[in-house]
Amino acid sequence: MKGALPNERVCLGSYHEIGLKGRNRTMFERRLADNLRAVLEGLATVRVERLTSRIAVHVSEPAKVDEVAQRMALVPGINTVTVAVRTARDIDSMAAMALAELGAMGEVRTFAVSAKRSNTDFPLPSQEINRILGARIREATGLGVDLTQPDVTVGVIVAQGHAYVSTKRLSGVGGLPTGVSGTLVSLLSAGIDSPVATWRMMRRGAVIVGVHFSGRPHVSGASERLVTRIAKVLERNGGIGRVYIVPFGDIQSEVALMVPPDLRIIMYRRLMMRVAQEIATVERAKAIVTGESLGQVASQTLENIAAVDEAADIPVFRPLIGNDKLEIMAEARRIGTYELSIEEAPDCCTLFMPRTPETHAKPAMVREAWDVLPHERMVADAIASLEWVDFRCPGYRPPKRWPTPSGASGSSALEARASADRASERVSNPWRT
Repeated sequence: MKGALPNERVCLGSYHEIGLKGRNRTMFERRLADNLRAVLEGLATVRVERLTSRIAVHVSEPAKVDEVAQRMALVPGINTVTVAVRTARDIDSMAAMALAELGAMGEVRTFAVSAKRSNTDFPLPSQEINRILGARIREATGLGVDLTQPDVTVGVIVAQGHAYVSTKRLSGVGGLPTGVSGTLVSLLSAGIDSPVATWRMMRRGAVIVGVHFSGRPHVSGASERLVTRIAKVLERNGGIGRVYIVPFGDIQSEVALMVPPDLRIIMYRRLMMRVAQEIATVERAKAIVTGESLGQVASQTLENIAAVDEAADIPVFRPLIGNDKLEIMAEARRIGTYELSIEEAPDCCTLFMPRTPETHAKPAMVREAWDVLPHERMVADAIASLEWVDFRCPGYRPPKRWPTPSGASGSSALEARASADRASERVSNPWRT
């Protein structure tokens, strides 16, 4: 690494699943490195380098090291982030750096040393490094040794060419780098469940295209703005590329006049699946994601789920299907979407709801009601009214069929809409006829 500083601050990202990928490992590592570059863009002058079983981010501004580490920890694929100082690969340099790092920590009573030797060309094995450094630290500082619950663990990683000494480590989100598992379309509401389902699929390496069904024009655009804020939180992980907004209120009103009340919800959901599938075709997405949990509400019984899935020709993933509400709420808090999701924002789910929805729909009745609807025309109307907001995602490529209008962006249009009394200054649909 020519020209690098002798004791450079480095954030080391480790991974788990990528290490099991065999011949494809290099592709996964490259995607992870690209995602890190995108997430860290504009934060500090950084250089991303692939090491043995790790990704090293070299930070030129020491004051930004902690923020770099925190952003790295949010990137799917990263299992842990170690905040370290790179030094020469000899025991004297490692000991000197360990003492310097401990001296900067303030009051410490006990310590432990945890060394890992990634390259076997270094003569000392890990346990011997632990023993030598532990003895030197204890002699120089008088600190006690505690191998179970130390105040601080001095980490040492011996890699190719250099050693890395650390006293701080953050837990990452794990999983796979976004972009290695293709693209999915996620039905994204402003509620608690669907952002968690979206996050789970991002963590499995998928790039997400969100679709939000709004109750507009029968309710305000509050849910649309809230979904945009939720997507902004998910953007920190680098896995959401775009959110489409579908004004769905008029379609719901039409459905409510044409089908039995107890089947309305199923008809709404089938139409949503068809619209999402049309978007998936253009976005080259291979499946649809929902935030449904078995038995949570009337539309989420086995019979109703089957009735809704019948309308889709591509797979429908339900990553929360076996979770209860408390588990989902806890995960929403962890990923940072919960506080937004509990804000009041009426959306299409509150419109034209029957008093007694069907909980065990019979296939023949569902198909009969479906055939009454001009569903192909309704889907076409929904597609013609689409609007969208784009987010920073290194793995996302906007479809050429639906180009962004010149001189406009989804986010700026949403801001204009909010500031202009929820007026109509939103991104126009360039393929509307």
